[in-house]
Amino acid sequence: MNQSQSQQARIQTVTEQLTSQGIVHFRKLFLDLSAPELYEQMTQRQEGYLAAGGPIVVTTGIYTGRSANDKYIVDEPSCHEQIAWGEVNRPFNEIQYDRLRSRMTAFLQGRDLFVQECRVGANLAYQRKIRIISVLAWHSLLARNLFIHPREFNAPIRTPDYTLIVAPTFKADPAIDGTRSEAFIILHLGRREILIGGTAYGGEIKKAVFTTMNYLLPQQGVLPMHCSANVGINNESALFFGLSGTGKTTLSTDPNRRLIGDDEHGWSNNGIFNFEGGCYAKVIRLSAQNEPEIWDCTRKFGTILENVMLDTQSRRVDLDNDEFTENSRATYSLSSLSNIQPMGQARHPDHVILLTADAFGILPPVSQLTQEQAMYHFLSGYTAKLAGTERGQIEPKATFSSCFGAPFMPLDPVVYANMLGKKLNETKARCWLVNTGWIGGPYGHGGERMPIQQTRAIIHQILANRLNEIPTRTDPIFGLQVPLNMDEVDNRLLDPRSAWDNPHSYDEHARILAKKFTENFKQFADRVPESVQACNPR
Repeated sequence: MNQSQSQQARIQTVTEQLTSQGIVHFRKLFLDLSAPELYEQMTQRQEGYLAAGGPIVVTTGIYTGRSANDKYIVDEPSCHEQIAWGEVNRPFNEIQYDRLRSRMTAFLQGRDLFVQECRVGANLAYQRKIRIISVLAWHSLLARNLFIHPREFNAPIRTPDYTLIVAPTFKADPAIDGTRSEAFIILHLGRREILIGGTAYGGEIKKAVFTTMNYLLPQQGVLPMHCSANVGINNESALFFGLSGTGKTTLSTDPNRRLIGDDEHGWSNNGIFNFEGGCYAKVIRLSAQNEPEIWDCTRKFGTILENVMLDTQSRRVDLDNDEFTENSRATYSLSSLSNIQPMGQARHPDHVILLTADAFGILPPVSQLTQEQAMYHFLSGYTAKLAGTERGQIEPKATFSSCFGAPFMPLDPVVYANMLGKKLNETKARCWLVNTGWIGGPYGHGGERMPIQQTRAIIHQILANRLNEIPTRTDPIFGLQVPLNMDEVDNRLLDPRSAWDNPHSYDEHARILAKKFTENFKQFADRVPESVQACNPR
């Protein structure tokens, strides 16, 4: 059988499988198209612009970020007892799901469909096969970039473990479908299916799959993690947890270390592994000096630039322009980077780094955590975001997102925290809290952002094991062990109180932040050991 005949046989197999799922009468099926083929389809369908250097630039309309309030999990017997139902994991009625799905599959009739057969999880023991069905060619390329694609050409068709149906031009009717708006992301874990409609934002595809893995892997004893990871020259590995804006991608993309992945990983009894085969990097005001590898990817063929401003005459992109959104993104394959861990796996981490961008200027730049403190700060998931302007005032806003990724965690956060504590105890990995935020005062009131060069120096000291035996002091409010001195770091920065012009003002702000920590942690108090509760600020 020649290559063309083999591909036709594969298309026929997928067509039969889709028919059995009620996806019928579509016009044409485009199966596993390569990046050049998808570029042709995108330009023919006017889905995006080809930019200088080779990336494709697309826009997503009014949805330029995740629609957290439009994400649901179908409440059905197989998952009902396991899901932590609430504001994050909203239940969806199974009858309404069937009705919405029927309307969605009817919408697909007469349309071209793009299908990518992908994998999630570099470790074969925990890998899942996923099928992404989309009506937009660029979503097919996004799936091909983000997930792991079978190495062999014309790989045999397997029955997928999970199927995603993505149709942004199909909009829900809340009065009929039971949704909150026209947009919806609905996971039916029992049927192993995900529906996405009304929104074209690519991050919905990525995070719906991540949520699914966060549901499945703890059942196999694997801790799923919203973190980046890299490996040093002696094969020692490190994890970097953090919310958006804390430096998770920037700090893990290090020319002297091999990148495993920038966002989603699993920690099994044998080590760590990447879920993905690509990156979904935030690129607003990206610096060629500070993030050279990521910046280079925004000029490469195969990269998707999402909601990035483009001069349609010169075809040059402007990464500093936030007219569309502050959340502009680049999607590219890990193979676009020069220094990666080829198989996406590594041994148990030597260091676990929790990143926070404290805009209040209270937390020290670096501190070592005990196992109990690691669980406490992992559950807290603290960072501080800059609030909007009201009557000319700009104030930081404390944000707590358990496990540094609450929107993607379908189980009780304590489940993941207990797994982390167990992993730290078994492997003796050291855990650190690194503040990449403000020093010398709050944002807008005398504080300055911690210089990225100093943060990099701190990370290098941690990974080189130079902080393990350095004398420390105990922070009187947060109980953190803070190094007294460090090489290559301005030691005046290590004591945030002394960096403030008014130390008494620091004390006042520190008490306010400590109270926020304590109030937030009350939700976990009845389900964690007393030793973890005792890590509340004094």
